[in-house]
Amino acid sequence: MTIVSGDPRYPVGRFTPTSPATADVRRSAIDLVAALPARLREAVTGLADSQLDTPYREGGWTVRQVVHHVADSHANAYIRIKLALTEREPTIKPYDENAWAALPDSRLPVAPSLAIVDGVHARWAALLRAMEPGQFARTLRHPEYPDAPMTLDHLVQMYAWHSRHHVAHITALRTRQGW
Repeated sequence: MTIVSGDPRYPVGRFTPTSPATADVRRSAIDLVAALPARLREAVTGLADSQLDTPYREGGWTVRQVVHHVADSHANAYIRIKLALTEREPTIKPYDENAWAALPDSRLPVAPSLAIVDGVHARWAALLRAMEPGQFARTLRHPEYPDAPMTLDHLVQMYAWHSRHHVAHITALRTRQGW
């Protein structure tokens, strides 16, 4: 995982979509989504509970919370894509990530969330790889971005970035701490 930013909040830089997305951009994004389970598991392998409970940056989530967040976020993203494929421009339900990260299930061992990520990403990658190019132009509405609908091309690129972003939080922390 290449760290491109000195800012611990955005170790791989901020998300910048490619528009219009080419077949190569789309394929690369899908490959990153498909690779996330193995990369996330590798990033946390061998960490003790005290390390899992270390924030990746001052004021940030712990590694444990990051893993649980990825499971929550990517399960939501998968469902959002299915909604956009089966409904006409659905409006999705946002959620408060910080409130979710503070819930008691975010203090569990990471294994249940790694299992969720494995299952969701297996299905998600299969769905994305089976989609026709025109389906990536389907849209959904996010209430926090009311000015324009979001395409599935945009969403897939965003979650490819999101995958790299959170793995880099963990790997950059491991590098800084010498773990």
